Amino acid sequence: QVQLVESGGGLVQAGGSLRLSCAASGMIFSSNTMGWFRQAPGKQREFVARITRGSITAYADSVKGRFTISRDNAKNTVYLQMSSLRPEDTAVYYCAGGLLTTSTRAVQYWGQGTQVTVSS
Repeated sequence: QVQLVESGGGLVQAGGSLRLSCAASGMIFSSNTMGWFRQAPGKQREFVARITRGSITAYADSVKGRFTISRDNAKNTVYLQMSSLRPEDTAVYYCAGGLLTTSTRAVQYWGQGTQVTVSS
């Protein structure tokens, strides 16, 4: 089956940067819109960013200008470059595959998540 495996999470101080990676398998990666969502404790999972098979990007307002999503089809990998991190960015970040919209309900495949903690 389809597997999405995230990596790159960790602890970073406010203002710092992290780069998340998501390696996909079991799917035709280049044909799928990919994205990132995040979920803080006690909160609903929320959209962060997505990139279409044509490399058209979209971002949540909360991360626009700070985060950059990209993909490398040769490596079946999608990335999330996060900069100017804030404590409110603390969450488990989930890779998402086969997005039809930016809604969590429109995601076909989910990774298991990687923790990002931003300290103040």
